[in-house]
Amino acid sequence: MSENVMTLQVITPAGMIYDHHANYITARTTNGEIGILPNMISTIAGLEIDELKVRRPDDETHVDYIAVNGGIIEIKDSLVTIVADSAERNRDIDVSRAERAKIRAEKALEVAKAEKKSDEINRAEVALHRALNRLNVSSHR
Repeated sequence: MSENVMTLQVITPAGMIYDHHANYITARTTNGEIGILPNMISTIAGLEIDELKVRRPDDETHVDYIAVNGGIIEIKDSLVTIVADSAERNRDIDVSRAERAKIRAEKALEVAKAEKKSDEINRAEVALHRALNRLNVSSHR
């Protein structure tokens, strides 16, 4: 493999979501955004609910977007592995389903706030964040 190329694998309980070469990746970790280049220092970090941007080596203008809902990223040599509860490529996101999830989460958040139930507020906020992330990533088609 070229010195300027790395492999990115995104794995969920449903299986391998993404397995391609990349020459640059951006991800949002729990400590902030990280830019990843081939042969970077080994790193392990927690991921936030956010989009993953992958610049492919075959076309400088081509960027793959992946909605990642938390998880862990490991960078070792020229292999970047992400293990997440769920992740979807922008082309695979069902926009109408994501819109319905957003509406459900907004309603659940409203009810939880009215009833002042902190656990339900937290769950609804996470569900809303995930739905908004999916909608944001789907807009990159």
